[in-house]
Amino acid sequence: MASTSYDAIVLGVGGMGSAAVHRLAARGARVLGLEQFGPAHARGSSHGGSRIIRQSYFEGSAYVPLLLRSYELFAELAEESGRELLLSCGGLMIGAPDSQTVAGSLAAARDWDLPHELLDAREVRARFPTLTPAAGEVAFWEERAGLVRPEETVRAGIEAATAAGAELRFDEPVTSWEELPGGAGVRVRTPLGRYTADQLVLCPGAWAPGQLASLGVPFAVERQVMYWFEPSGPAGVTPFLPDRHPIYIWEESDGTQLYGFPAIDGPEGGAKVAFYRMGEGACTPETIDRVVRPDEAAAMAEHAGRLLPTLPGRLLHAATCMYTSTSDDHFVIARHPGYQSVTVAGGFSGHGFKFVPVVGEILAELALDGATRHPIDLFDPARLTGPAPS
Repeated sequence: MASTSYDAIVLGVGGMGSAAVHRLAARGARVLGLEQFGPAHARGSSHGGSRIIRQSYFEGSAYVPLLLRSYELFAELAEESGRELLLSCGGLMIGAPDSQTVAGSLAAARDWDLPHELLDAREVRARFPTLTPAAGEVAFWEERAGLVRPEETVRAGIEAATAAGAELRFDEPVTSWEELPGGAGVRVRTPLGRYTADQLVLCPGAWAPGQLASLGVPFAVERQVMYWFEPSGPAGVTPFLPDRHPIYIWEESDGTQLYGFPAIDGPEGGAKVAFYRMGEGACTPETIDRVVRPDEAAAMAEHAGRLLPTLPGRLLHAATCMYTSTSDDHFVIARHPGYQSVTVAGGFSGHGFKFVPVVGEILAELALDGATRHPIDLFDPARLTGPAPS
């Protein structure tokens, strides 16, 4: 059984973990990344071909500085890897003027002086014929919004980490970890080895309820479904190509949000649409139902058809993933309050992937320096657990 020592060990090499391994190794640390599945797998929350990225953040203006840095780091990683990671096709936040989706985006744009336009329903229909918002709805337009490719991002992070000297072990689940006496590092066990390190970084994704149980934060894991439709009508998929069709989030009058993308994978790939933060059943990674039922697809098609009449044609395929959420839908990123040698990242609540490269940078700083230059007070786990026991 192997026994090796490192400067840092990263548990989980998905979205956040791959970025953390990369940034730690880039700073010269001797790093081990441990992943229970293969590279860029589809068992967690970092798959499905596309994720929305945007800067005018209706979830809160405090996220904007992190997004600006994330855009920079996505560009750097794309250049380094030679992979297409980010496509700025523009984005529309659609709904009533006072909806969170519209009003929150507008507030963030004004707070940070971000370029934007506010369009009425007629202007949206004229500029984007695939979309038919109701007469009383408006749309917030952000030209720099677009999409990132999750699997490609994870692969690029893994490649960059390896090139920087990181050691990655796949198909090797962690069975236990413990802090050494006096906070003198950590010991990690797997079926194949025992490893020690000065620092441990936990990026467990949907496994957070177990791996981060010592935080006392109530993480909720929910099943989510993504759908790819072949648009109907004589023009087929053409009106949905990225040079004509943006990413969008639409908030209906009852608060239901759905989101979608242009057709980025050719005529046979269809256009992707899904409900946003609409829990489709509590689950665990072991119990999630991976079968998508016809009634689920029909409900998605009915909702999508209200805004995009030609989108819900033939269903090409569907896939499941998981959201791991906190009670306030904000992240948890911090040095562990109970362990001197542990840094944690979890609870990304269905809107975290656009932050992957900057979270990797934050985790490397927390692990190696004990603090980060980035504003992360919003992500302190103490807000969800109260004061740590003395």
